[in-house]
Formats: sequence, C-alpha cells, structure tokens
Amino acid sequence: MFLDHFGLRGQPFGVTSDPQFLYFGPSHQEALASLFYGIQTQRGFIALIAKPGMGKTTLLFHLLEHLRSSARTAFLFQAHSDSREFLRSLVADLGVNVEQDDLRGIHRKLNDLLIQELRAGRRVVIVIDEAQNLDDSVLETVRMLSNFEVPGTKLMQILLAGQPQLADKLASKNMVQLRQRISILCSLAPFSAPETADYIGHRLRVAGYRGKPLFTAGALALIHSRSEGIPRNVNNLCFHALTLAFANGQKTIDTSTLNEVSEDLAMEMLGSSPANQTSARLQSKPGDAADLTQITAEQNGEASEWLEEEGVSGTQVISGRVKLRL
Repeated sequence: MFLDHFGLRGQPFGVTSDPQFLYFGPSHQEALASLFYGIQTQRGFIALIAKPGMGKTTLLFHLLEHLRSSARTAFLFQAHSDSREFLRSLVADLGVNVEQDDLRGIHRKLNDLLIQELRAGRRVVIVIDEAQNLDDSVLETVRMLSNFEVPGTKLMQILLAGQPQLADKLASKNMVQLRQRISILCSLAPFSAPETADYIGHRLRVAGYRGKPLFTAGALALIHSRSEGIPRNVNNLCFHALTLAFANGQKTIDTSTLNEVSEDLAMEMLGSSPANQTSARLQSKPGDAADLTQITAEQNGEASEWLEEEGVSGTQVISGRVKLRL
C-alpha cells in the first residue's frame, strides 16, 4: 500500500466512515445547526435532503451522538414493507419489547414510553434515514406519529433524511399532509473548490501527512471538477491517485496523474468503493422541492443564537441556504 510511501499513519480516503476524519463544510455546519435547533425547540417534523455521497448519514450519526445525553433516540435506515413492521422496528430500536403483533398493543407501548420520557425531562428523537425508500402507507404512519402529544407538547421529534427523491415524494399531491407538518427542511450542497482542497488537506493531516503539498493546485482543481464537490467522489479520486502515484514512484500528484486516473475510471459510476470498483461518476439529479416554502434570515439567526447559548461549537448558520418552513 501507499501509506509508508507518503508517510501516512492511516488511510486518509477510506470507504468507511471514520469519526476522526470528520469534516463539515459550511453547508454541513449549517444543516447540523438547523437540525439541532429544530429538535431542541421542538419544531416537530424536520427533513434533510442530500445526494448520495454527501455525508448525510455521517452527519446524522454526529447529531445523534450529541443528543445521547439529553434524548432517547431511534435510528431507522431499512425500508419497511408495511406499517406494522415499521412500528415494531421503531419500538425495538427505542428499547421496548413488544410481543404483540397488533397495532393497538404497539401504540400503547409506544405511548407509555413517550410519557415516561416526558416525565423524566428527556426528548424522544426518531431519525429515519433513506426515507425516500419508504412506501407511501409507511410515510402516512410516520405522519400519524405526530399525533402522540400532550397539550402544548409533541412527545417526539421526527427527522426524515433521504436522497433527492425524498423531496420529490414530499412535493407530490398525496403527501400534502406530511409536507405541511415539516417545519425545517435542510439540504447539503457540494463542496466549493476551496472547500474541496481544504477537505483533502484535512484528511491528509489527520492521517499523519506532514510533508510539502501532496497535490498540486492543478490536481486539486481537477479533483473538484471531476468529483463535482461530492465528498465520496473526492475520496475515490484521491485514493486512486495515491495508488497510481505510489505505483509510479511519485511523491507528488499532478494533473497528469489525475488525468490518467480519470481515464482508468469508468466515469459513469464514480462513487462506489475504491477497493472494489474503479468506476464512476454520479449523475443524480437534484430533487424538485420547489413547492416547499423557504424562509431564511430570521430563523437562521435564531439557530445561531440558540447554538451559542447551548454551547454547541464548530457550527455556523449561513444566511440564504437553510430552508425553513413555518
């Protein structure tokens, strides 16, 4: 491998998520701030939309880690065939043993848990990842969960996260009632060129690199252009560039290396595992959520102020990007 060749302690561009390499660009910081704000101020339903490879699930895990001491959480990521299966998975992830298969029994157990957590002063936060894969009937069940409440208080906060198809689904006519309950809608934007370079530098530093710039300015520009600023694509290009440079005995990665890597990759599939797939270029189209009302400046300010009061560091809200709905 190329680790010793470049003086690296670890793999800087691995395929699996590693918390020590955590890097959030402005869009990620902004989304995280808004999700924190929505949960802590009990806004009800919130949503996060991102293309594949943008670090959505990593962001969700980071959010859940920060909520661990103050909330009871459930993280669901598998598609469920029907409402009963979904509810059973939900209560199981919340740590409730449900022997009954009937929905009434599941609802009763869930309600008991919610009241118990309310009395203990803890929030209940449900995170549903890859929600675009849920059947409409299951999404309707998710909507009905918001009916668990006491006067003035929702008993759970629900975060729907998914790919752009989720935005399309929420914008459809048969999702009007669910869409109307979503109070905050966040999205993750690809890295800009400077952010791509900063991301690469960050991962190299964490991996132990201390030499002169490993990628030339031209190589960094090519990586940004050909990755479209999507973190997973950046990782794949960098992994293959390091591998090729090692094979050629190079200590610096320039545009010729990147061009050769690009030619070797099947660009239509960029984004899969660098260890198993030398392919790829994602061509996913952004979802059309134009029907969802967008509000920015005032509530962005509220989120920033709340984060400062709560002592949440490393985040900022940039006016004009967060999409909020009253």
